[in-house]
Amino acid sequence: MAYTYDPQNIFARILRGEIPNNTVLETEHTLAFHDIGPQAPIHVLVIPKGAYVNFDHFATGASAEEIADFTRAAAEVCRIVGATPGEGGGGYRTISNAGEAGVQEVPHYHLHILGGRVLGRMLQRID
Repeated sequence: MAYTYDPQNIFARILRGEIPNNTVLETEHTLAFHDIGPQAPIHVLVIPKGAYVNFDHFATGASAEEIADFTRAAAEVCRIVGATPGEGGGGYRTISNAGEAGVQEVPHYHLHILGGRVLGRMLQRID
């Protein structure tokens, strides 16, 4: 599948330093920062520095180094913000939206890490 990446999306602009962010962690291939409209007491966005539109684009197009760096950075963010279960945190939820049906608002792959309270059910069952 061909993906069209918009280099003017807000996350691309953050990566270029055009828009400030409240950084939690930065690595060679990943940037994590606090969401400006948090939906939970802990709400961090983790984004790859590469131009990937969504998860499947990243999973199929990123190098092994980018994927490993992103995954390890996301785990480190959970530890930094105190959400990791078993290490004093109560747990967390990760969400990645893709496309119109997934209600993706920014066309740059990003992982939401949410926690700091009980988040409730993710979706309602459809019978």
